[in-house]
Parts: sequence; structure tokens; C-alpha cells
Amino acid sequence: MAERDADRQPRDPAPRDAAADELFDHAGGHDALTLPPRIALTPRIALPAEIDPAAFVGHDRTAPIVELCGETMGTTWRVLFAARVPPPVVRGRIEARLAELVAQLSNWDRASALSRFNDAPANSWVALPPDLARVVEEGLAIAAVSDGAFDPAVGVLVNLWGFGPAGPQPPPTPVQVTAALERSGFARMGWRPADASLFQPGGVQLDLSGIAKGYAVDAIVDLLATCGIRHCLVEVGGELSGRGIRPDGEPWWVDLELPDGACFAPLRVAMHGQAVATSGTYVRGGHNLDPRTGSAPRNGVVSVSVVAPTAMRADALASAALVAYPYLAAPAFDGVAMRLIVAREGGYDEIVTAPLAAMLD
Repeated sequence: MAERDADRQPRDPAPRDAAADELFDHAGGHDALTLPPRIALTPRIALPAEIDPAAFVGHDRTAPIVELCGETMGTTWRVLFAARVPPPVVRGRIEARLAELVAQLSNWDRASALSRFNDAPANSWVALPPDLARVVEEGLAIAAVSDGAFDPAVGVLVNLWGFGPAGPQPPPTPVQVTAALERSGFARMGWRPADASLFQPGGVQLDLSGIAKGYAVDAIVDLLATCGIRHCLVEVGGELSGRGIRPDGEPWWVDLELPDGACFAPLRVAMHGQAVATSGTYVRGGHNLDPRTGSAPRNGVVSVSVVAPTAMRADALASAALVAYPYLAAPAFDGVAMRLIVAREGGYDEIVTAPLAAMLD
């Protein structure tokens, strides 16, 4: 999980005292007793510049906090909410919504809408269902303003390197990478927003792994609102979004997780109508590819966390910044609250962008 909410309780079979439990939580899920340099530092608190008054609407100080969790998109989901709504009803609606998203966005499901586009004949316009259309439209927009550091049309490259549904592959040759690049790239496609149709020039393969989980988080937050749940924290595969407040009046707090050995003061985000996403080699291994070169970036970045209004946008921007650094002059990164962890000889450097620094008290 790329971030850990600071309210999560460890499930240790052995008894632990309250102090040990608190250290465990705020260390992001690692046993803090083995990482003294990290837990000895006072957390830095990141607050939004303004808090929407809607965050306090319907606040019930006596409401229980309900936890639901499960699996989706090859990872896990988790929801905390404070409301008097039957949990089985909420779970059923969450699971149904996630199944809808998988049926549209998955490149592992050969029957999904995404797979149908990938298999479409050359020079054809393909009408996309609503969720896939929203993700593709946002992905294409971010690709354009990030100078291609994020690209939803990299499925050929992902499969070539063995990170896709085809499974592990031998390391590709430069000739193979060049050939895959010729079949990839958002610029080869066309988008017609009027009828939500995407142009398949032939052989282009969508891969939305750098944006789909974020969209799923946003979709579940919206779903909970239709259930009358205004106070919640939603996580899918480490991407998170918070709405409202906890029954005790506190925000839903989230600590940005650090790679082992990166000894910086915890950075704790108040999730007042905000989303957080992290992309990092320490989470996925060397599975990140630069869409522009067709190979893994060699910039030393091991983690990028982005705070943004939506989890979909945070997810895509974190993916883009991971490969774009140190060249973050593209319009996509203007005004983005971001924390990067960069490996250097003997340790790590932490880079906090001005918008995120402004949120710290």
C-alpha cells in the first residue's frame, strides 16, 4: 500500500501496549520499534488552504466507524465510513460498482471494454462506455500536458517488458523496444468527445494501470455519497480519498509511506476533500516505464506522492512525475502538491514542491 491511514489499527496476534500501537500506525504499517530514526521525528501536518463547509454537513459525533475491505483490480480496497447505514448494503453496492469498473478498465479481462478496443481493427473508431471514456479522456489530457511522461497507450511496451497480462518475458532488445514504441503513444490515437469514441490506428494497446485505481477511488467516494455517506476514507491499491470528518471532529489522517531506510519526519495529510496517490519503485519494483523511451527511468526516483482534488488525477500525475523528474517544467506539474524521494549514494533526498510546502503548518 502506498500510503497508510493513520487510524488503522494493527492486527498483531501478540498483545501490544498503546504506545507501541501508535508507533506502528504512524510508521505506515512497519513496526516502528525497529525504525527508531523515523518514529523519533515529529510529524509534519499538511492541511488544505481552505476547508469546504460541506465537510461538516451531517456530522454525527456518535456515529460508529465502519470498516469494509476486499479485493479488486489485482489489489485490495478498503473503506472507512461514519454513518448509520447497514454495512452489508454498502458492501454490496461497492462490490457491484468495482465489478463494473473491472469490466470496462481491465486489460487482464479479455472481455473488458478496454480489451475490445485493443483488439479493434485498424483505422476504426470505437465507442467507449462511460467509465472507460472518462479515464481515457483524462489520461489523454494529462499525456498532452506532461509531454508524454504519462501515456495511456503503452500496453505494447508493458507486455514487452513482462509487466502485463502476458506475464514475465525475457529482457527486450533495443530493436524490440524501438518496434514497440512505433506501435505505442497517445498521439497515434484520436478522441471524439461528442460521441466518446477513440480512434484505433491499429496495434495500439491501452494500459490504464497508472490511473485506473485512482478513478476507482473517486467512483467509490461518489457511490458512498448516493448511499447518504458523507464522511469516509476510501483506498484502492494505496490510492486514497477522504470526505467529511471523523466522528471525533478530526480529519481522516493519512501518512505518506516512506521506503525503508528513508528517515524523514512523517508527512501527515488531512484528507478534507483531498486525494493522495503514490507511485514508486519501492512498491512495484522496477515496473515503471518511461513512455517516451520505452525503458525504465534512470533518475533515482523511488517514490512520488501527489495530493490533488481527485484520486484519478493524483494517480496519473504521480506516475508522470516518477519518470519526468528532474524535468518538471511541463504544464502538468504546475501548482501540484508533490513529495519525491530520490535515491542518492548512501541514502535518500526528499523534495517537497512549493504547493505542498505551503500546506505544512
